[in-house]
Amino acid sequence: MKQENIVAEKSYAFALRIVKLYKYLCEEKHDYIIGRQLFRSGTSIGANIKEGQQAQSPLDFISKLSIALKEASETEYWIQLLGDSQYLTIEQTQSILLDCQELIKLLTSIIKKKKDNLRNNPT
Repeated sequence: MKQENIVAEKSYAFALRIVKLYKYLCEEKHDYIIGRQLFRSGTSIGANIKEGQQAQSPLDFISKLSIALKEASETEYWIQLLGDSQYLTIEQTQSILLDCQELIKLLTSIIKKKKDNLRNNPT
């Protein structure tokens, strides 16, 4: 039986939203620069989580998820910038921003727990 992985599922769903948002920004707003940055960082979150699932060690796992967290933070920046510059409506901004912030919280929690486990069980 396949084990459920909430953060992997949520990051994949988020990446799909980012792809659709990128397409919207290109087609409707004719923005390619910020949209490309958002596309790169927003889809990288899930890719790094997926890599972390195949980590060679607990430290490698922490490293991959830390990269995913950095990408999520960058993505949050681009979303806020698109909202504040009115490329996105308030509703669009809030909706995708909430998803991004949820990923940030999940990743922060997972990384913290894994680090705590390593400190308490340094095998």
